[in-house]
Amino acid sequence: MNARHRLAAAMLTWSAVVAACGSPPPPAPAGGDRSVDPATAGSLAGRAVFAGTPPAAETIRMTADAACVAAAGPTPPSDRVLIAADGGLQNVFVYVKEGLDPVSAFPIPVEPVRLDQHGCVYAPRVLGVRAGQPLEIANSDDTLHNVHAMPMLNRDFNLGMPRKAMTLTQTFTVPEVMVRFKCNVHPWMDAYVGVVAHPLFAVTDGTGAFEIAGVPPGTYTLEAWHERFGTRTARVTLGARGRETASFTFAATPRRP
Repeated sequence: MNARHRLAAAMLTWSAVVAACGSPPPPAPAGGDRSVDPATAGSLAGRAVFAGTPPAAETIRMTADAACVAAAGPTPPSDRVLIAADGGLQNVFVYVKEGLDPVSAFPIPVEPVRLDQHGCVYAPRVLGVRAGQPLEIANSDDTLHNVHAMPMLNRDFNLGMPRKAMTLTQTFTVPEVMVRFKCNVHPWMDAYVGVVAHPLFAVTDGTGAFEIAGVPPGTYTLEAWHERFGTRTARVTLGARGRETASFTFAATPRRP
């Protein structure tokens, strides 16, 4: 048995131990009983931008794994900080943090959200999922990965994925922003998952833009999170069938408002 096979066997054994011995997950959050009226729902949109001189571009050294080099090259660019020419900041998780009526009901989707491992990176790097919604994790690489989730409120897991096209499904039961994922085999691999009790969240695109649809009228606190630059908040009041905007400006020094 070679070293890679021994590592795969160890990871599968550890996965079984975690599954068997982990503490039971906390109960799923109780939902409201009042559906959002689509005739009055509006949307929240805007941008996240970076102000100042962008940090130097980063690369990833993948030379330790020949399969990763074959898939992505020896030193591909990192997606940890992605800033457009006009300052638009990608991979910012934006969600309604406060202000939602607790009786509002949002059915939990049965369709899973997919987190892939492709080119020896997580794709997407930042995503959102509902508490109670399945999260499907895939391995699209011809190499061993392990998926190590490190939540503070939900149950953690550390699962080996030694085969290409292998999938696993996990579910987080309570809201938590954000849950970090890493791979113990490839230390450069990181992803972040926002677990939210409602569907009112988005991730900024390559221009820094986001839009959250289906928002009932009300006054809300929005929070925008970036893994390197911290969080920003904005207060918005949305009328019936309205469309309000919010902007978030990040700088090189992380801070919390």
